[in-house]
Order: sequence, then structure tokens, then C-alpha cells
Amino acid sequence: MTTTESPQLRLLSLVIPARNEEGCICSGIEHLHLELRLNEIPHEIVVVDDGSTDRTWELLQELSARIPELRPIKNEGQHGFGRAIIKGLDNYSGDAVIITMADESDDSRDVVRYWRELAKGYDCVFGSRFIKGGGTVDYPLFKLIINRLANTFLRFMFNIALNDTTNAFKAYRREAIDGCRPFLSPHFNLTVEIPLKAIVRGYSWTCIPITWKNRRTGEAKLKLREMGSRYLFICMYVWLEKMLTMGDYKK
Repeated sequence: MTTTESPQLRLLSLVIPARNEEGCICSGIEHLHLELRLNEIPHEIVVVDDGSTDRTWELLQELSARIPELRPIKNEGQHGFGRAIIKGLDNYSGDAVIITMADESDDSRDVVRYWRELAKGYDCVFGSRFIKGGGTVDYPLFKLIINRLANTFLRFMFNIALNDTTNAFKAYRREAIDGCRPFLSPHFNLTVEIPLKAIVRGYSWTCIPITWKNRRTGEAKLKLREMGSRYLFICMYVWLEKMLTMGDYKK
């Protein structure tokens, strides 16, 4: 499908996984809502509470009384970053969805830019912090080194130009999300499963520069030592699909 053949978008959904984010959840949602409202983008904000033990759920309930576009839901099953996102992807209403973080590390202005690129007809829009116009603020050096090594590995493994595949902050039309199911990753490896499947399965995509800043409150949930083998598993899984299925899952 070329970009000109894609149907017009009517509603943008944001899916936000949240676990113990009482220090930033309200300000993050308020900033997103304001930016989207100022740009006249019809939207809903689906926040998935992933077993928080602080006041995150209580604050979401209070905030939803003031922002009708906010739809807080609970992940009542097994917890995990990927499981929370999948819960959100099973419950959103829009014809496009952006996955973004609860800690305000992603710029709400980039959400608007994602929407506008999707509106041109792309199935997926990926952001990169490491191309001209993109950037990071206060990125921990060790994580930065691991990030660049991992993304270089993926570029060569899949022969793609995208150099920030591991970043969770991405945008998709509903058709691309549905076409990448079922999702296997219960943890942060979902951040590479969805875009790699979308690319391998032939969905159109583009890349734009985005900016990222380190969280101001709370703790980062990604534990690199726990995730290496999980990332490798899902990358090998999608690579085997690319090499062995002879295009059976292409759109």
C-alpha cells in the first residue's frame, strides 16, 4: 500500500504503561492533553496501571474526572512492561496509536509530529534520537553505549536504516498493530518486537528526529542485566520469520 491509499485518521490513542509513577503521571498526562488539544487532534489517553503500589491509580482516577479523554485501566494479570502495553493495545479505540512513557521522557510535541506523519499515509512512524534534529538530555553513559551497540547490531541483522529501534516511543496505524499480532514479549523486548515485525511484514514506515530527556522523578524500570537474553530471543524470532517464512505473513 502506498501512503496515498491509506484511509484518513479520525482518532489518536496514546497507550502509556505506568508502574509507581505518582511523581510525574499527572503532569505528563496534562502536558500531552494540552498539546493535543491546542493542535486540535482528537484523542484518548489510555494509561495502564501495571500493579502500582503507590498512589498512581488513585491519581489517575482523580485526573480522569477532569480530563474525559483519559481512560485509566488496570493490568489485573501478570505484570510486566510489555504486558501492560499489550493490555493497552487490546483496549484502545483509535485508528492510530502512539506508545509513550509515563515519566515525561518523551516530548509531547513529537506526539503531534507523529500524528501528522501518520496522516500522510504511513503505517508506522518511528523516531530516532540519534539523527539530525534529534537529541537526548542526561542519558546515562553506560546505557547510551549499550543502546548504540544494540541498535547497530539490529541495523546489520535486519539490513535497515533505522538506528533507534529499541526506543519504545513509536506510532502505528491500527492495521499495522493488528497485522503484527500475536505479541510474545512480556517485558521491554516488546519495544523491538513490534517495529521489527512491522518492517519484516511489509508495512510502510518513516523515521523522524525526536528528543528524549531523563526522568526527573521515580526509578527507571528497565534492568539491562535482566533483558539481554529476552531481547536476543525476540530479535532471533523475528529474524527467523524474515528468513524462513517466504513472506507468508506479509500484508
